[in-house]
Amino acid sequence: MAATFFGEVVKAPCRAGTEDEEEDDEGRREAPEDREVRRQLARKREVRLLRRQTKASLEVPLLEKYPCSKFIIAIGNNAVAFLSSFIMNSGVWEEVGCAKLWNEWCRTTDTVHLTPTEAFCVFYHLKSNPSVLLCQCSCYIAEDQQYQWLEKVFGSCPRRDMQITILTCRHVTDYKTSASTSSLHSPFLKALKTQNFKEPPCCSLLEQPNIVHDLPAAVLSFCQVWKIPAILYLCYTDVMKLDLITIEAFEPVLSSGSLKGLVKSSPQSTEILKKLVATNEIQSNIYT
Repeated sequence: MAATFFGEVVKAPCRAGTEDEEEDDEGRREAPEDREVRRQLARKREVRLLRRQTKASLEVPLLEKYPCSKFIIAIGNNAVAFLSSFIMNSGVWEEVGCAKLWNEWCRTTDTVHLTPTEAFCVFYHLKSNPSVLLCQCSCYIAEDQQYQWLEKVFGSCPRRDMQITILTCRHVTDYKTSASTSSLHSPFLKALKTQNFKEPPCCSLLEQPNIVHDLPAAVLSFCQVWKIPAILYLCYTDVMKLDLITIEAFEPVLSSGSLKGLVKSSPQSTEILKKLVATNEIQSNIYT
């Protein structure tokens, strides 16, 4: 129904039925070759979890095969470098799987020896405490692949007796504030948590109307729906490539409950971090 200028109520023409009919007609008119191309593209965009050493696919969701009490997820080069330098050198970590995927922005590598310039998504557990799981994800996971990733990692009915910590970066221009942008000293850290996460965060909470994006948002939303305690630490920076100052901005997270017991030697970690950044600069110069 709709009202005219003179106040009469008249019936507005409805195109809902005709539009549906047109879509059905288009579907019927689709050539078999087009349907096959669409199927092949869907198969190509499928997210698979496998073991790189054997190339064998994991038949069950990762967290069903490897139940955990703590799951730390680093998304993006700087967050990955932070975990590599400050966490992974403090213990013996064993690879338990990797995600293989393709989209318009990235293709994950199958090589066993990874370099900072490659796209990868690899899962590890701590050999001395297998209930601690870690994910290093330097690749972009497209919007239509995020649900697949969540399903392959968490499963359709995840346990609630675990704690998720997510680390990622975003460019400082995405940060919304009423204060002057000149007063922002980047990089800086903000936190966003689910309702069931009860520990105090290591930094101030992200203010409205700021939002999070991509895989970090998908994981946090998933945890909120399933009542899993989870916290996202978001570093706002003006340097999105591998950057020493940006990586060090995550250091307050080392005092969190999830990471506190995993860190041993900080001076050694800083040295490893410097080498990692230097190696990345050399490799980046080779390809540019």
